[in-house]
This record gives sequence, structure tokens and C-alpha cells, in this order.
Amino acid sequence: MKITNVRTHVLEASLSQPFAYSRAWYSTRMAMIVEIETDEGLIGWGECYGPAWITSAVVKTVTPWLIGMDPLRTDFLWQEVYARLRDHGQKGVVIEGLSGIDIALWDIKGKRFGMPAYQLMGGALRTEVQAYATGLYRRESGDPLQYLAEEAAGYVAEGFKAVKLKVGFGVEQDVAVTRAVRAAIGPDIALMVDANHAYDATAAIRLGRMIEDQDIRWFEEPVPPEDLAGYREVKAALSIPVAGGECEFTRFGFRDVLVSRAMDIIQPDTCAAGGLSECKKISDMAVAFGTRYNPHVWGTGIAIAASLQLLAVLPAHTPPSLSVAEPMLEFDRTEHPIRQALLAEPIEHVGGMVRVPEGPGLGIEVDRAALAHFAAR
Repeated sequence: MKITNVRTHVLEASLSQPFAYSRAWYSTRMAMIVEIETDEGLIGWGECYGPAWITSAVVKTVTPWLIGMDPLRTDFLWQEVYARLRDHGQKGVVIEGLSGIDIALWDIKGKRFGMPAYQLMGGALRTEVQAYATGLYRRESGDPLQYLAEEAAGYVAEGFKAVKLKVGFGVEQDVAVTRAVRAAIGPDIALMVDANHAYDATAAIRLGRMIEDQDIRWFEEPVPPEDLAGYREVKAALSIPVAGGECEFTRFGFRDVLVSRAMDIIQPDTCAAGGLSECKKISDMAVAFGTRYNPHVWGTGIAIAASLQLLAVLPAHTPPSLSVAEPMLEFDRTEHPIRQALLAEPIEHVGGMVRVPEGPGLGIEVDRAALAHFAAR
């Protein structure tokens, strides 16, 4: 079997109302989908996290290196692309482009052997995953103390046992909304906060100490990704576990994170950190260092499906025992018209639990009408 074609699909959809995290406003959602075709008629789908037009250019640039190659040689092709661009792309959009390619190759591999990707990665440790609701962004109008509390309570009513709140809007305001959300969801629901690296270590420590009494499951991206020393400062100063890594790439980048003990929880994005091939290696490294791994997920149904295939084989956070802590799926609940429309059968949660797709490859079918409808112009 040989690769005959590689296509990129840049997708875009307007939102009914803008929303913000600590560093920017969104008025549209975009996605970059990779489609790889073979001479046996098998097609693989992948997704790239990151700026869609740039990752599309990356994939188009490396396409000539893929044509005519055996798509089942996933590790070989990963190393080949990485080695050719090592001098220029050890991190960032090059690896994000490679991630989408790798995911599509695993989709082909699973379809070729008639089994889900997780089976080829060693077999499932779990067939369903607890999801946490990502939302609680800022709106253009209204009182965040009210609308964030109401939104969080709505996720609990849907069955979610964990929710994540966006912070990074100023320490005092963050403290107020954290307390409002905790009061709305009650003491038994896990609450995480995510600053999207809006603070330096000094401000992050101040915020962390002021919300420690709110039983925070983790404090995500308290400081910029380059500042591993800052991560260590925050981690040493707080009882709240510190999480990060959505802006880190490959086993080489996470080697430095793990060796420096900068984070309690790493969060590689499967569509950014190197795809399924690389993220499985990163997960094995994390186990060796006793560091927890919860994937970052921010994309369409393809990204969710790829993350679920990985989550099926991720080791538990704790050794086998009567009380095992399991990795969780980040389940974006913000408006994203493309996310579910792209799949013939959207991936849904039931009571906050999501089943791992069991079909061959990623276990999904892409709706080509949706590709055409959301094509960016």
C-alpha cells in the first residue's frame, strides 16, 4: 500500500456571540483537517491544532516526501519528516502539521487491519473515559459572577463531575469568579482553573494561595510555557497541583519538563505535540517520572476521536489498587459549529462519560458535505 495523495481542509465558522479567554477574543472557530489517500482506497483523517492556514502550508510542504510511501510505517515517516525539518521546526507549527499527518496515518493503519487504533497501540485499558466540561469563558455583556455560575451549574446538571474555569483576568476578579463557581457546583464536583499563561510566577502564586481553600483539582498554565523555573516556583508554593504542556512539543520538549519536575500534570495536545505516535512515547516517559497525563483537546470531532484513542491506552495516574485515579477527557462545551457537524455520528457524553470509538482507525466517519460547507475562503 502506498500514499497517493495528501489534502488539507481549512475550515471556518462564525460564532453567534464572541467569547474570551485571558489573552484574546474568539468570534470564529477554525480547524485544519488532513486527508491522506492510498492506492488501496483507504483514507485517513487527522487534525492539526494551531493556526489553520500555517499548518496547512506545513502539510503541503512535506506532502512530496509522503507520496509513494507505505502509510503503515508510522514511526519511520514521523522520523523522516522530523529529521528533514529538525533545523527549523523542533517545536510549534511544524510539529502541529506533523501531528495531523501522523493521526491520519494511524487512521489508515487501523482501517487496514480492521481494528481501532488503540488496539494497535497495545490494547485498551479502558473503553470509556470520564470527561470534564471546558467552558466558562467570558462574554461581552453580563455579570461573570452570575453567568459563569449558571453555566457551571448547567454542566453539573448534564452529569459532568468536573468543570474547568478560565481565569487570568486579574487576581481579585479570578478569586471572585472561582468562589462563585464553586458555590454553584457544590463541594463534590471537581473544579480546575486555567490561566492560559496570563501571569508571572508572583501573580500566579498570589492567586493560587487565595483560592487554595476552594479545593482546586489543578491550576493550568499559570505562567508562560517557556518559564519552567516559574512553573517550579508556583508548584513549590502551592498545594494545588500545577498543570501545563499544551504549548510543548515532542518527547524532547517533554523530557525537559519531566526532568525538571516543573509540572504535576502534563497536557500534551495529540493534534499538536506529535500525533498518536509521539504522544504514546510521551505518556510512557510520564509514567517513568511519576507525572500525570491528561491530554489537552481543542478541536473538532476528529481531535476528540484521536484523543480518545490515546486515552484508551494511557496508563492510570496511580498504580493498580482499590482506588485508581484515571486520566480524563477534556470535552469542549463552547460553541463550535464545525465540531459535531464534521462527523456522521458525533461523539457525545452520557452523564459525563464518553465511550472510546470502537470502529477501525479513529472509529469515525467524516461528513464530506460538512467539509464543503465550512471550507474557509
